[in-house]
Amino acid sequence: MGVRIERTAYILAGPTASGKSAIAAVLAREIGAWILSADSMNVYRGMDVGTAKPSVEERAEFHMGGVDLVTPADEFSSGAWLRAAAEWAAEVPRETPIVIVGGTGLYFSALLRGLDRRWEKPPPEYPVVRIDRAIVRSRIAARLDDMFLAGLDDEKRRLHEKYPVWSRTASLAIGYREGDDRAKILTRTCQLAKRQDTWFRHQATPLYVEPTIESVRECWRAHGPWRVVFDAADD
Repeated sequence: MGVRIERTAYILAGPTASGKSAIAAVLAREIGAWILSADSMNVYRGMDVGTAKPSVEERAEFHMGGVDLVTPADEFSSGAWLRAAAEWAAEVPRETPIVIVGGTGLYFSALLRGLDRRWEKPPPEYPVVRIDRAIVRSRIAARLDDMFLAGLDDEKRRLHEKYPVWSRTASLAIGYREGDDRAKILTRTCQLAKRQDTWFRHQATPLYVEPTIESVRECWRAHGPWRVVFDAADD
């Protein structure tokens, strides 16, 4: 039998470079929560710099789930993430709050609507960071500079040497393709942020929040926590 756990959790979604992870970390620290990452690229071990994965220290501090689950050679899916999330949730003490943060809308739908692709349930309502696209582009550009300084090219080279053949899903990671340069990475990342905005607008009922700790805190107080179902059934 698979693991099926019903819990409540505080949720924060949003496009890449919207500041959601930093905000969630501050608020999780305030309430003593463990954090579940809802990011489809954080699941890959070794893909740290290019995915802006939380630091090793933060991962340990928040007992972070949803990270470093498979290698770039492995296929991954929303069902696989949901199974891993259920196993992680089973280890969270009942008295410990849970925070779920990320930009992969399909993962939020899996938790709040299930994996049935017909999605007969209405789009779920949860907080989504709303931020001007020009600001996002500027943040992405600055973060990209930091990634190259932190050794993105070296990380990419090491990973391709260790895993010559990547899975279809890992190959979607921005910044890890052979020949990718800064301009291409910037363009693709901005396109990703736009697609994420579109997803949350059409596949959720977004409770839009400003990219500030105060705005998210107030939303959580007014609307949260949310009931989520961690179900390890196959997709």
